[in-house]
Amino acid sequence: MPKILAFSGSIRRDALNRKLIQAAADATRAAGGDVTLIDLADYPLPLYNGDLEDRDGLPDNALRLKALFKDHDALLIASPEYNSSIPPLLKNTIDWVSREWGGESGLVPYQNKVAAIMAASPGQFGGMRMLPHLRQILNTLGVLVLPGQFSLPGADKAFDEENGALKSPARLHDLVLELVKTTNALKQA
Repeated sequence: MPKILAFSGSIRRDALNRKLIQAAADATRAAGGDVTLIDLADYPLPLYNGDLEDRDGLPDNALRLKALFKDHDALLIASPEYNSSIPPLLKNTIDWVSREWGGESGLVPYQNKVAAIMAASPGQFGGMRMLPHLRQILNTLGVLVLPGQFSLPGADKAFDEENGALKSPARLHDLVLELVKTTNALKQA
């Protein structure tokens, strides 16, 4: 069973991408993944600054996130789109986790990882313009990002108000099933 680390690039209480990552985590568990769902609000980090890193080293929360990344086989990320790109919270998290520490390359937390990426937005593009940027960053760090991705336009109307479930989950289920299958295949190779 692949270990999958899931998180949203938004920490707003009622964020659409928090709802999406919850739905994706549930679907991934149903597909056979062992999912750890985290909230980046539990890992506050200063804005990355090389002078701060030189003076103080890595923040404790960056080290905690590094350990989580290293302990999992795959990443499941849902993120909003800010000005057609990734939000600063997500970029800052990725940057801190990618820092060298204790003689270990900053690429280690990303090596041999598979990722499924997704986005939700009330707009007509569903966060689609952000996804290529996130894909490029993760690929540069050595992550195998699945060719498929999921964007959810009209996300403000896509969740059931009573139970928070995604009203039309078929495409999401396909993506997370591919994540589980691909991660299992690579673990056995």
